[in-house]
Parts: sequence; structure tokens; C-alpha cells
Amino acid sequence: MSVSAHNSPTTSVLPTASVSPHITVLLDEAVDALAIKPNGIYVDGTFGRGGHSRKILEQLGAQGRLIGLDRDLAAVASAGNIKDSRFQIQHSHFAAIKEVLQEININKVDGILLDLGISSPQIDEGVRGFSFRFDGPLDMRMDQSRGQTAAEFLAVASEQQLIGVIKDYGEERFAKQIARALVAARVGGDFITTTGQLAKIVASAVPKIEPGQDPATRTFQALRIYINKELEELSLVLPQCLELLAPTGRLVVISFHSLEDRIVKRFIRDEQDRDDLPGNFPVRAKDLPQPRMMAIGRTIKPSAAEVKRNPRSRSAVLRVAERTNVA
Repeated sequence: MSVSAHNSPTTSVLPTASVSPHITVLLDEAVDALAIKPNGIYVDGTFGRGGHSRKILEQLGAQGRLIGLDRDLAAVASAGNIKDSRFQIQHSHFAAIKEVLQEININKVDGILLDLGISSPQIDEGVRGFSFRFDGPLDMRMDQSRGQTAAEFLAVASEQQLIGVIKDYGEERFAKQIARALVAARVGGDFITTTGQLAKIVASAVPKIEPGQDPATRTFQALRIYINKELEELSLVLPQCLELLAPTGRLVVISFHSLEDRIVKRFIRDEQDRDDLPGNFPVRAKDLPQPRMMAIGRTIKPSAAEVKRNPRSRSAVLRVAERTNVA
């Protein structure tokens, strides 16, 4: 196994790998959907703790190859536990997938898996700042070697900017009240630097609490998505996947909220139905733009047994598309 850092500062220090349990979501379903060719080349664009990667390696032949990507240094460190010459890990966000593969002389692959969202170790380590269940530093960066932390963003964001982030990325109906409270806390000299502070301010600003859900849930989601540019990166990676996949190659994406799934669904639909000509336009059917990808099967969701075993899987949605031979 080889480990390389893509655009990573040479002074970065790897954090200690998490010992938190991580249950891979839709493990068998996702790997089965890739339709593994024994000697094919595959990309696990979100290595995490390697559940999907290990399953892929089980099905690869001696000449097969698997490249893992992850921007989380702890995930990259954990990949060192895979001692397999067919596997290599790259420290990179998946939006740089084409560049990363070109650097290791790969132009086409037979399958790409993207398991979106956040991993259990990230949630369960209070120092990462992703969860309001622990009072820790308000970081929220998936790649802690670079970028703005959530605390740094909250220290400078305007009220209007906060409203937009919380409303658009968190789908929070009380975005205005929350943004106002966050700015008021800052003006009063109370800089928000911990998850506990943020959760408390949000709870005090929300006039109506949804049963069974912490009032800070949507705000934490919104900040995490914004800080890590999750939707922007997803929009950037999908066209690259189309370009990188060889004919009959599979794209498999697991989404965890409607914002992600909507982007994936629209991308596959647009590549499958490329007839964007005006209605009644005089053109023969055979001359219409042909699909570059075809959706495979219906969306797949976790079984009741999986949700019972791993409640965090309950919102997962898996979509599969196959590359055609149309350029």
C-alpha cells in the first residue's frame, strides 16, 4: 500500500486514528452495485474507515487495483492497516479525483464509490466539533490541515450570511432567529468557540422544538456542509466521474440527506435524458443526443434490520448509474 498527500502541507501532523466503532452503511449493496470486474480499477472516493474498500478488495483479482481517497487525516492514517499491494490511499478531497488519478497515471476506471456525509468516528470524537453531544472545540473541518473552522466562520459572518447558510444547508425554518442570536452573542463579546456554546445559543433561539430532534441538529448540519463545501464538491466530482468511467463502469453514490441526493439524482437524470431540444423540434429519434449514463435499478435504502443495528443509516439512499459508450 502506498500513502501520498495530495496538496497537503509537509508540516501536517496526522492525528491519532479513531478507535470509535464505525459500521459501514449499505456495505454489501454498494459493493454489489459496482459489479466488480476482478482485474478492474476502482476508486473509493470516501475511504472513511475502509469498510467498502476491504469488501472491494475481497472481490478483486490479482491484477485489480483500488485507489482510496479521503481528506480526513485520521482516515488516511487508518488506511495504513490495509496491507495490500493492490491498494493505495491518497490524501485528497474527491473533487480532485481526476487530478489525483492523473498523477498516478490512471485515465479510466471501472467503478467509483462515493459514500457521502460524515463518518461515525468524526461524530464521536468531541475534539472534531461535529456533534453537540460533546462539548468540544468548534472545528467541523473534515480536513484539519487546512481551511476555516466553524468557530472562525461564526466570528466574522454577517447575519444575512448566517441566515443563508442555516436556511439553505440546514433547511432550518428558524434560520433568522438563530442567526440573530449568534450575532448578538458575538456583539456581546461572547465568541462562540465550543459546540456546547453553539448548541445552547441555538436552543435558546428556536421558538418551537421538534419532537425527537435536538434544536441544534439542523444548524450543526448546515455549518458542517458549508465549512467543508460538501455540496459544491459533489457538484464538481460528478462530471469528473462521467469522464473517468470506462464503458460499463459504475458510479455508486450513498447520500444521507435530500440536498445531496437531489444533486445526484438530477445529474444521473440529465445524463440519461439528454434531449434538451424544444418541443416539436424536427429531428429524428436516432439523431437525438444519446445517454452517457443509465440509471441502474431503483434507489436502495437500508433494510429494517440494518437501521435497527445502525440507526445512523436510516436516512441513507443509494443510487447507481452505468457509463455507456457514448462520448
